[in-house]
Amino acid sequence: MADRYDVLIVGAGVAGCALAHALATAPRTTPLRIALLERSLDEPDRIVGELLQPGGVNALKTLGLESVVENIDAATCVGYCVVDAGAGKQVEIPYPGGHKGKSFHHGRLIMNLRAAARRAPGVDVIEATVKELIEDDSSKRRVIGVRALPKGEEEQRSFHASLVIIADGCASKFRSSVFPAPKPTTKSHFVGAILKDVVLPIPNHGTVALIKGSGPVLMYQISKHDTRILMDVKEPLPSDLKAHILANIAPQLPHSVQPALKTALDTDRLRRMPNSYLPTTPQGSASPKPGIILIGDAWNMRHPLTGGGMTVAFNDIVALQPLLAAVPDLGNWRQVKRALDRWYRARKPLASTVNILSVALYDLFGADGDELEVLRTGCFKYFELGGECINGPVSILSALAPSPALLTYHFFSVALYAIWVLFTHPRLVPGRPGEKPRYAVARLDQYPFLLYKSARVFYTACVVFGPLLWMEMFKHTGPSRATLALGLVAALAAAVVFS
Repeated sequence: MADRYDVLIVGAGVAGCALAHALATAPRTTPLRIALLERSLDEPDRIVGELLQPGGVNALKTLGLESVVENIDAATCVGYCVVDAGAGKQVEIPYPGGHKGKSFHHGRLIMNLRAAARRAPGVDVIEATVKELIEDDSSKRRVIGVRALPKGEEEQRSFHASLVIIADGCASKFRSSVFPAPKPTTKSHFVGAILKDVVLPIPNHGTVALIKGSGPVLMYQISKHDTRILMDVKEPLPSDLKAHILANIAPQLPHSVQPALKTALDTDRLRRMPNSYLPTTPQGSASPKPGIILIGDAWNMRHPLTGGGMTVAFNDIVALQPLLAAVPDLGNWRQVKRALDRWYRARKPLASTVNILSVALYDLFGADGDELEVLRTGCFKYFELGGECINGPVSILSALAPSPALLTYHFFSVALYAIWVLFTHPRLVPGRPGEKPRYAVARLDQYPFLLYKSARVFYTACVVFGPLLWMEMFKHTGPSRATLALGLVAALAAAVVFS
């Protein structure tokens, strides 16, 4: 005998819990019966999913879930501090308009989200391990449910539903069953620890430290006494992570942080998390398997450098909730497909902006190569200009200004300003034997080489940004829009040159 529901959601994490609550509370003629299946309902312990941007906080309010960040000793985040370890400089990047983000222990947020889902009408939260999808015997394609082993039982149970939603996270067990390609790509890992009672360079600001010879380091307070540190380590990972951190990363961090990091390395276990990128694939008309959809990290991932994962997930659900609520029969795949097609278009401005920024910014901040180093320096100096050079980028990062066009404008502004810096700003010049290095502006006789280098820098910027723009905005929308994309990049670059 199968348990029958209108909706099955596999995974009671950020996306699964929020979607269960959203569908249960959406106005419908006939209330939904929803099963939320999770392998373990114990409090999870993860090193990511701990920072929610202001755009994500706003999405929680829209969903009626703003209370989930309360009573968990969460910290308020009002912006960022970017530290250039090599230059010994830092720049403050406040969120615009007094907006605020939240940071917290991931597990505490999840427990509040699960409690909210459990309180929603018609939602059953079930602790069970999903083993396989159930497909319609007649078509062998349409998914009509799952088989799962409930905790404490010895036999699997079948759960049937009109619609199955997979929200089982970055290491999704069922992603490949729905979409065989593409697969996530991983460039590096975040290695995480908890720092006790440290003083960050600017209180209530997330800190991004740019480290010579290594990827960026993130630090943000997640409770009254705890600060999360995430250290980017590129593949292949060193055999002795602790020794690598002590030798190459710790000495470049702010002095107020170094003792706490050394203590954490002695007392806390180092954990690592792959930094993966997975672009979206349309799930409506293009879906190869009816009756099932993916949400959250099971479907779309971006680099966690910008802390945009949960913000994208909550905003995805804000966009999806009314579209599925308007489908009277979720078993009618034709109607569901139309809703998914509209959802794919509706989510694109915010999701694509956050996704492109996360990967592009990591390529700059985790600079490998001379041209990327020039872009990284230019980016830091661009922030030092203040005004719109800070307000625009942080509005994008915080998901308050979901605009791929604005992101394109600022990215190429950074690239062109980096070239200007090459010609006009003093740079370190190695001294002769016995002489100290000094700073000097480029001489006229160096201009031919700098012109050549400038061309390579701008080409590198296009190589970093162009494929991301194509993948996120235009890959699945036809060649005419691809032409529009190239025209947009050219127009914005020209606008920056002549402004």
